[in-house]
Amino acid sequence: MTSLPLSPRRYIALDVMRGAAILGTLATNIWIFTNAEGLIGYINGTGGATGGWAPAQAVLQQLAQGKFLGLLTLMFGIGLAIQQRSAARRGLRWPGGYPWRAALLMIDGLVHFFLFTEFDVLTGYAVTGLIVAFVLTTGIRAQRIWIGCALGIHAAMLALLVLALSSAPPPQSGPLSPNPYADGTFWDLVAFRVDNLALFRLEVVFILPLSIALFLVGAHLFGARILDPDRATLRRRLMVAGLAVALPLDFALGLFGGDAGLLAGRYGTAPAVALGMLAAIAHRYANGRKPGTAGRGLSYVGRTALSCYVLQNILCSIVCYGWGFGLAARLDGSTVVPATVVLFGVVALILIMVSRLWLRRFERGPLETLTHLAYQRLTRSDSEQKRVRTTA
Repeated sequence: MTSLPLSPRRYIALDVMRGAAILGTLATNIWIFTNAEGLIGYINGTGGATGGWAPAQAVLQQLAQGKFLGLLTLMFGIGLAIQQRSAARRGLRWPGGYPWRAALLMIDGLVHFFLFTEFDVLTGYAVTGLIVAFVLTTGIRAQRIWIGCALGIHAAMLALLVLALSSAPPPQSGPLSPNPYADGTFWDLVAFRVDNLALFRLEVVFILPLSIALFLVGAHLFGARILDPDRATLRRRLMVAGLAVALPLDFALGLFGGDAGLLAGRYGTAPAVALGMLAAIAHRYANGRKPGTAGRGLSYVGRTALSCYVLQNILCSIVCYGWGFGLAARLDGSTVVPATVVLFGVVALILIMVSRLWLRRFERGPLETLTHLAYQRLTRSDSEQKRVRTTA
């Protein structure tokens, strides 16, 4: 891996990538919000579109399924590499105070999970980031071994799960009763998440090896200067592998492979597609191209990624759940697709507008600012305690 320059440099491509990843997770998760039975209904395949809307729903869901989660995971790995480079530039040891950052992200994730979103990814990223922060202190060869082992473990688990799903009869499930998503209060839904904590955190545990690998791949790609103009060959190879090869296979699995194909796509081909997407965005801006209207909108969201991720889930919860406006329970097979598409467009527009207005006055998003201030306070207190112990 080529050594990183120590001088700071801002890449517009990173802001655009983060924004695309955040709005892409919204495009994935919004179908869960507009399901009358929430995540349970989404997993069981109930509440889907009917008639001519059914194939439209399948295609729209497949467009986002797993790909933007993979892109977001790669972006977290790039973020770790940037923080490591920043520490080296200031002459600080790594991981240094990063465990405090991971702890704060875990707190954000737990609050977000219990209050609003049972499919939160922040808690998983907190654990993964803590592991990878220490892995980055090892040599390149050791890191590649980590990537290979993590991918091997993930591939083995995924193969077993796909095999089990392909040979098992379709699950028979009745309606969710009582249904806290449609009929419960805000606190009923919080209690539901507490009662089903193990079920709702299964994905986080399952994808931990994959997340470790993608974090490290993201860090390696940043170290390989994938964002720089002279790395066009690397970007083209990733675009071919991810967009020309993996993307058609991903659609074939998702649209025609049943539940087993959906699983194989989400956790198998989709991360490869995410690499192609990352390379494509990096290639667009590698030569210093200024973002257009869409790029600027994505960059606003990307610069306030944590705040926008939480805000989009709060807004969708208010609109869709019974304790709010209860939209999901009012939808049926003929209205769920157009309503979901409109809701996505409205929420995405709100995120872009709010983040743009916020960044006119502030350097960071609101949650980013709170996290930064808390991190400064914690690391300052930690340093002061170490000085006291050293003096004593």
